[in-house]
Amino acid sequence: MAKITLTLPDNKKIAALPGQSLFDLSRGSSGLVLAAKLDNELVSLDTAPGRDARLEWVTYGEKAGQEAYQRSASFILNMAVTELYHNTRLVIGHSISNGFYYDFYCGIPVTQELLNEITARMREISGRDLPFRRRLLPRDEAVRYFTGRGMSDSRRLVENSAIEQVQVYECGGFANLEIHPLAYATGAVSRFELKSYSPGFVILFPEPEDFTVNSHIGKTRKLFQIYQESKDWGRILGVSDVGRLDQIIARDNISEIIKVAEALHEKKIARIADTLTDRREDLRLVLVTGPSAAGKTTFCKRLSAQLQVNGIRPLALSMDNYFVDREACPRDEDGEFDFEALEALDLDLFNRHLADLLEGREVAVPKFDFETGRRAAGHRPLWLEDDQLLLVEGIHALNPRISALIGERHKFRIYISALTQLTINDHSRISTTDTRMLRRMVRDSRYRNYSAAQTLKRFPSVIRGERRNTFPFQENADVMFNSALAYELAVLKDLAVPLLEAIPRQDETFPEAQRLLNFLMLFQPVAADEVPPTSILREFIGGSSFKY
Repeated sequence: MAKITLTLPDNKKIAALPGQSLFDLSRGSSGLVLAAKLDNELVSLDTAPGRDARLEWVTYGEKAGQEAYQRSASFILNMAVTELYHNTRLVIGHSISNGFYYDFYCGIPVTQELLNEITARMREISGRDLPFRRRLLPRDEAVRYFTGRGMSDSRRLVENSAIEQVQVYECGGFANLEIHPLAYATGAVSRFELKSYSPGFVILFPEPEDFTVNSHIGKTRKLFQIYQESKDWGRILGVSDVGRLDQIIARDNISEIIKVAEALHEKKIARIADTLTDRREDLRLVLVTGPSAAGKTTFCKRLSAQLQVNGIRPLALSMDNYFVDREACPRDEDGEFDFEALEALDLDLFNRHLADLLEGREVAVPKFDFETGRRAAGHRPLWLEDDQLLLVEGIHALNPRISALIGERHKFRIYISALTQLTINDHSRISTTDTRMLRRMVRDSRYRNYSAAQTLKRFPSVIRGERRNTFPFQENADVMFNSALAYELAVLKDLAVPLLEAIPRQDETFPEAQRLLNFLMLFQPVAADEVPPTSILREFIGGSSFKY
């Protein structure tokens, strides 16, 4: 029987017998191995290599390993709840701290006694080290499978999406549609904590640095209220999961969803403008921030229009114009340009201009060229008149170092993010980071001369920068705005897929590209011409009626 040779990153060779699983081969490897990459493709540990290949173990120390652990822990959570409380609907929500938020949709009050009982059953399941059984089902068989189990959310998704083969994981009496790998068995999930977070609870995962669970949840209540608002918007739209969205698209009813989604945005922006108008006597400066690809620039333009309706003349100042030349940009721990660092901005010039504007003096605003990575020739003269309101937009806008010399009564802070209201199904979430990453990828390709691979490679640095420079200040906001649109991933699909498919297998970002491609396959596409010209989404896909 011919053996298969697998080559590790250090060029060490592993001999495998035909039919031998990667899990068997991983025994004795250092770290908690949760998945593997075969010729740079992420695969489950139950995979049996069929040919010689390059092999890399995926551990908890990297993003793909953490995601596999989180999915596996979530599976065990749902398995425990199914065993303990029959006919109970538990629905995953958004991320909170280093964990996922969950709601019971059946009136069960969340008490510490309840969480203790679920935790005990989860630890029992983990201790039994039960294998996660992976099955690949053709579409028609998957529809029958989910129908027989009463899993209407997954059935609806399979019926209306473009996927032809469905990956299902089973363990005990529980099953779930999973588009990405789980761990090999329940024993891999040994550390977690369930913590009450009214009206639901959070499952907290270990920190990647030391594999310990930090039970402290920071200040997130304002952001949580926006998440709850997004759920309300989902109910208004009749869209709570991808299957429902696909169903609406398949029935050619998406135009109405788009109109209502955009109207919800406009109404919220108008309310923010009314709040600013009520404070007009003292207010001079509005600071707008949020993570990358949140839609800050278009938000400011739409807010400006609403302020003008109220008789206020806004004056916009974007911090993006104050980037230093690329060669002067600081670098992160990986040696890549750290565009999210505060030092990537000419902070002295910006603060000087901010002070001058509020004192009524004219300033010469620079113009940054993102294609060349340098400050462009020329400048734009700008001054603030007595009856104007200054709008400052940028990822550092809520950093106290930006406006420390300006009195609190003269400032108003707005935080923006893209917090999708959709889930894949009751048990699988959509990462808000993925939505922003896809937005940025499409925009970078169209307007900043970056390939999809370059965007994916930079994004870990972007996230690290946001954790340092943006997220710590989000709860200081006076108001928050959710820029996500229920339909946007269906629009981004046809624009992002060719960019992701162009990434070659040997590229380091190939596994991440494949993960996003598998995710996008869940969506029915929507043509970009359905998107209104004033939509925040136009900032990323082009065709906006605003000038940037």
